[in-house]
Amino acid sequence: MRQVLLCLAGLIATGAVVAAQEHSYTQADIENGSRLYQSSCAGCHGPGGDMVPGIDLLRNQFRRATSDVEIIRIVREGIAGTTMPPSSFSATEAGAIVAFLRSAAPSGPGAGFGPPGGRGGRAIVPPGDMAKGRALFAGKGQCATCHRVNGVGPRLAPELTDIGTIRQPADLQEKILDPSKNVRPANRSVEIVMKDGSKIGGHLLNQDTFTIQVLDTRERLVSVSRADVRDVTFVKESPMPSSRGKLTGDEVNDLVAYLISLKGLRP
Repeated sequence: MRQVLLCLAGLIATGAVVAAQEHSYTQADIENGSRLYQSSCAGCHGPGGDMVPGIDLLRNQFRRATSDVEIIRIVREGIAGTTMPPSSFSATEAGAIVAFLRSAAPSGPGAGFGPPGGRGGRAIVPPGDMAKGRALFAGKGQCATCHRVNGVGPRLAPELTDIGTIRQPADLQEKILDPSKNVRPANRSVEIVMKDGSKIGGHLLNQDTFTIQVLDTRERLVSVSRADVRDVTFVKESPMPSSRGKLTGDEVNDLVAYLISLKGLRP
């Protein structure tokens, strides 16, 4: 295990927030970066990036760096004369950490949690009760019937163990209320029609020249030969049901508060 505490103490906050990313990052970059951050950076900076006084990494407030290239250099080389040591991260790994930091930053004033009536293009999600949200997740909300958290639960839907590190409150609220509004490519379902007329539905895991692999609705890994396939269709609608009308506004806020608290596996 890498014995590096990636203390980004050199990236001391200023009042200005970096307004835009320099690069387009994939969801895989962001999720890999979130795991690297939690395993190597959170020891000094905390899961929320604000444990060191005067620093708020997940809001992209920096003093010594403004560009992605500069941040990557500091992550890899450290800063002489400070508690920020050099690391053994590759350029790709350091770039993934930057992707995570950039994605975690609010997209504008009022993004994420905040009082009603905040400004900005994103919805404001009032803080909820995390304990109530946990109960809703396992009970009334029926989230645990499909999602897995910390090794517990089925694999029918995306893993949520570290969802709080890669999603903003407004994103989670939207997914709870309008799950089909923005289905990420990695989460799409497919319907496969075989030449004999039978159908297979599930989450697409992989495909190549000769085969297609899916996790079906009974959590079985199914591999089919393309030679036996008549048609493959991506399902536009999310299999996740909307909680609109099923949960009250306060319950949605409570559920979001619980999901935001999920920052990765804990010992």
